[in-house]
Amino acid sequence: MASKGTLGKVIVLLLLIVILVFVGLFLFDYLGLINAKSVFAPVYSLFNIEKPQGVTDATPLTGPGDLDADMVAKRLEALEIRRQELDKQESDVRALIAENRQIALELEERGIAIDEQEKSFQLILTETNDRASNIRQIAIYAYNSKPAEAVENLLELDDQDLIDIFRATEIYAAEQGKNSPVAYWLTLMPPERAGEIQRKMANSPSIVP
Repeated sequence: MASKGTLGKVIVLLLLIVILVFVGLFLFDYLGLINAKSVFAPVYSLFNIEKPQGVTDATPLTGPGDLDADMVAKRLEALEIRRQELDKQESDVRALIAENRQIALELEERGIAIDEQEKSFQLILTETNDRASNIRQIAIYAYNSKPAEAVENLLELDDQDLIDIFRATEIYAAEQGKNSPVAYWLTLMPPERAGEIQRKMANSPSIVP
């Protein structure tokens, strides 16, 4: 009699376990955690039950394959971002190199221009020194010539050369400790030419080239 009661309890427990398993599977399928549509389709149809919106049989749980794909996608995205950064850095470096080349070219051109200016200055200085030497030689020659002869020769020159020779003559006469013949030479020149020479000498610096 006792054994029949025990057997009945076992059967009841087994049925309870089966029911709990069935309910659990049904809930898991309903929530989309497992795919047991083929098993519970009659139940859904019988009671006209629909799954919650957004939960479908075609939405599987995320598996290892999906995790790997996500990791690969993120890695590719990171690599693309890094590539873009490197491209930007390379572009900046190229722009900097081009700018430095342009600056170097400008500096080289400036250096060439400065060299040319220096050469021109040296040439002008040489020509000026040569002219000053020539002016002094003519002044000494005129100083030692007869006044009429000196004036005759001097009148062949233009006004600026004549003024420079007059001033060089005055310097030479001072060096010799004698009076300058320039004032006397002016009296021997045509009045108009003498007046023009005196006016220019008064209006220009007393510097011998």
